[in-house]
Amino acid sequence: MVKLSLDIPTQPLLRINATTHDAWESEDFDVAEDAVIKAHVNDHNAFANRALVRARKLQWDAAIEDAQMSINILPSPIGYIALSVALSGQRNCEDATRVLDLGVIDCNGDVDAIRWLLLVKAIIVFNNGQCEEGIARTTDLIKTRPGNDAPLCRSVQAYMYVHLGMVAMNDREDAKVVQLLACVLGLGSFSTKIPELSTISTIDCLCKIFGWNFDTLWYIVLKWKCEALYAAGQTNEAVESLHAMMDQLDEDIKAMKRTKDWLVDFKLRCAWTLGDLGDEARLLNNYSEAVNQYSAALALDPSHAIFAKRSETRAAMGLWEDALEDAEHAIMLNDPSPWGYGRKHAALHGARDYGNAIEAFNTMLSKLEHDPNPRIRHFRRQYASPSDIERVIQRAIDESLQNSPLRLIETTTGRLCDRTEQKKAFEATSYFKELISSMTTNVEFDHNRIIEVVKRYFLYTMLSHRWEGEEPLLRDVRNKSVYDLELMYTVSKLQSFCQLARNLGYNWAWSDTCCIDKTNSVELQKSLNSMFNWYWHSSLTVVYLSDVPPSSKPGALAKSAWNTRCWTLQELLAPNVILFFAQDWTPYLNDSLNHKESTVIMEELEDATGVSVQGLIGFRPGTTEVRQKLHWASARITTEPEDVAYSLIGIFDVTLIVNYGEKKQKALGRLLEAIVSRSGDVTALDWIGQPSEYNSCLPADISVYSAPACVPSFVSRAEMETLVSRLQSSITAEMALALYDKLDRQPPPRFANHRLTLPCIVFPLTALTKWIDDQFGSKVYYAAADGLEDVEITTADTFSPFSPSRPARPGWGMLLVRPWNRALLGVADVESDIRNAEDSPSPSNAIPLRRSESLQPTPTFDALQKAALMLVVRLQQRFAALLLVRERGGEYKRVASDRDIIAQVREVNKLTDIRTIEIL
Repeated sequence: MVKLSLDIPTQPLLRINATTHDAWESEDFDVAEDAVIKAHVNDHNAFANRALVRARKLQWDAAIEDAQMSINILPSPIGYIALSVALSGQRNCEDATRVLDLGVIDCNGDVDAIRWLLLVKAIIVFNNGQCEEGIARTTDLIKTRPGNDAPLCRSVQAYMYVHLGMVAMNDREDAKVVQLLACVLGLGSFSTKIPELSTISTIDCLCKIFGWNFDTLWYIVLKWKCEALYAAGQTNEAVESLHAMMDQLDEDIKAMKRTKDWLVDFKLRCAWTLGDLGDEARLLNNYSEAVNQYSAALALDPSHAIFAKRSETRAAMGLWEDALEDAEHAIMLNDPSPWGYGRKHAALHGARDYGNAIEAFNTMLSKLEHDPNPRIRHFRRQYASPSDIERVIQRAIDESLQNSPLRLIETTTGRLCDRTEQKKAFEATSYFKELISSMTTNVEFDHNRIIEVVKRYFLYTMLSHRWEGEEPLLRDVRNKSVYDLELMYTVSKLQSFCQLARNLGYNWAWSDTCCIDKTNSVELQKSLNSMFNWYWHSSLTVVYLSDVPPSSKPGALAKSAWNTRCWTLQELLAPNVILFFAQDWTPYLNDSLNHKESTVIMEELEDATGVSVQGLIGFRPGTTEVRQKLHWASARITTEPEDVAYSLIGIFDVTLIVNYGEKKQKALGRLLEAIVSRSGDVTALDWIGQPSEYNSCLPADISVYSAPACVPSFVSRAEMETLVSRLQSSITAEMALALYDKLDRQPPPRFANHRLTLPCIVFPLTALTKWIDDQFGSKVYYAAADGLEDVEITTADTFSPFSPSRPARPGWGMLLVRPWNRALLGVADVESDIRNAEDSPSPSNAIPLRRSESLQPTPTFDALQKAALMLVVRLQQRFAALLLVRERGGEYKRVASDRDIIAQVREVNKLTDIRTIEIL
């Protein structure tokens, strides 16, 4: 902003002493009035000057009297001017201008005096409401002598424009204000220096006559420009103009109350507008512009609200330190307000100072809760409490740890931690505090993200290996770091495993050597029953093969002793992700990806373990395919005999009480008992070998399952159709359906008190003849059974022969029984037959055909009959049976194995002898 530079001739018009000048300047008109007369008695100037002073005092009659006295003494321009001003004050514009015209006549051609009188006349005309005419007169004066007193005329014209502009501003005529401002600023040359107006007598004269103040004039012009720019929507330019104005204004003007009041009001208005502009820019993600607008607003008014907004914007730009500084300013300016603390929380959270961020957030919540304004308190509802978030996190931690080992090694510190210590470790991390700090509002309360972060932190890796010598136990690592243990081979293995897990990004690692308290029977029980589940839920299982040299070729893994151990079977089947490492801890075959996705490695393991590739990749625990799973474990070995059973707990998804010292037969018997009772699968009874002391139907050793299971002879579809056709001529539909229904109603096999309750198809022996003693010390008997073809029985037991003519001794008996297998109800071809009969979709599982059950749609009677006859065909096929012996009216015991007795049904009607037998 610039100011008018006045280059005005200094012809004296008022002749007054210093006392009069000072009194007049300070508007102490009583003193000025006395001083004028005392200095110049009977002088026309004195009377003219006193007339002007009295005019300033609005004493118009007295002023007219003095002005006339001055003219009477000596006509002069100042006398005529004084009289004209006094008449103008009485709103007598016509006489006032006439007086000035007379003054022009009396000037006798004095050009300067005439122009003075004409300039005053223009002012009088303007002051009496003829504004355009007054401005036109000053314009004419400027044109007639552009080089002499034109600056003075321009100054007068500037006053006129300013006056009109003030009126327009009061009337809110913004366009007119802008137009008048342009007129003021276009009146002459400008500079940044304010002239010393008191040294210019011509200007000084006008100031005293009309009460003008050129300092105030420029203040008004500059103020006017600021307002005009603001009204035109150019707020930033208005602020620049304001700063320039403050640099140029006289300190006395700045100290004036009206100046101060306007400055306060204008700054506030500009600050509000700049704040709104910042808001608009922020909504458009133009953060730099928003910060500029907020900064400009704060330079005018350091508002806590604007500081808070700028803090939020800087946070969006990632300027965390600047955002925090703004938030602190907002708090300092208005501590009771919650919003400054909200912005402080955001800045600290962005700077990852989560502890202090949570503290700031809690302070904000407290401010919201206790704010006297109910509308502010209402905002509290949208925020989540850190304590509530923490409870959700704790639940997520509990759920995450539910399927993880009871103890884990923290890979960073090498320290062994129980679940309580694992929770504390997480609570000490930035993950925990970041979650609490980030879930500030109910909208941001993301349960899934909490679960994801918690789950990611508690991911763990499991070690699978062979024990070799003295492995470090729990007592060796308790309250120590595994990295600080005395170095020996087995310790080095544990350290290398933990370092590998850490390098792979896992916080936790587990090794069976030191992570289980084997002296605590309760913990040992829980661990062994849960171990499969731990491997199942592990993110990675690391298999260390100490007997596989580095850079081995394919085939080395298959030769590893790791494949011979019982415990390693579940450690192979359970994990979804597994990596094999050679003795130098390099990945097997240099493959660092999931080895369950490696065709080469899986096929190698298939050959080594007998488990199909699909079984290795997609294994599911449970009591399905029992015989196959027992076969997988049949050749594996353990150090502790009971581990033969305990190592299979997870594979079959059963629970056993762990009791080392109970002996292998009992442990295996309890395992098989749980499997048969839970699944109803009788294929576990299919074995050759020594019976268990636990129950005669169970083997003494798992190795008996190395032999393949008995597979009934295959009947093709064409053969099945032929056999069913034959049966239809000899077996009534009612008989076939009755058999089907009776078998369907049989209870599942179950164990109680070491006794097996087994539903069977029973064939009593009618004759037993000893045949030979074989080379292995067993005896071969030739037996006849009611309803069966004659069979051969090989057994180590000795029996007394009997026949119809020579009955067995009383209380003694032998039965050939076929354990009832409910799987036979799901005859393979039934499903397609019923679909063809009804032309409708069928269930995916085996179809139950009990007539009491409702099928949708219900099969026709022909379809039911056919299904029942197909079952009869299956029952007539060659099958494996058990030889049961009862002595002296006691309970039945098994004395011969399935594969030694392959029988063929001879009489169909004998199939209806179905009983449930208790076997000891």
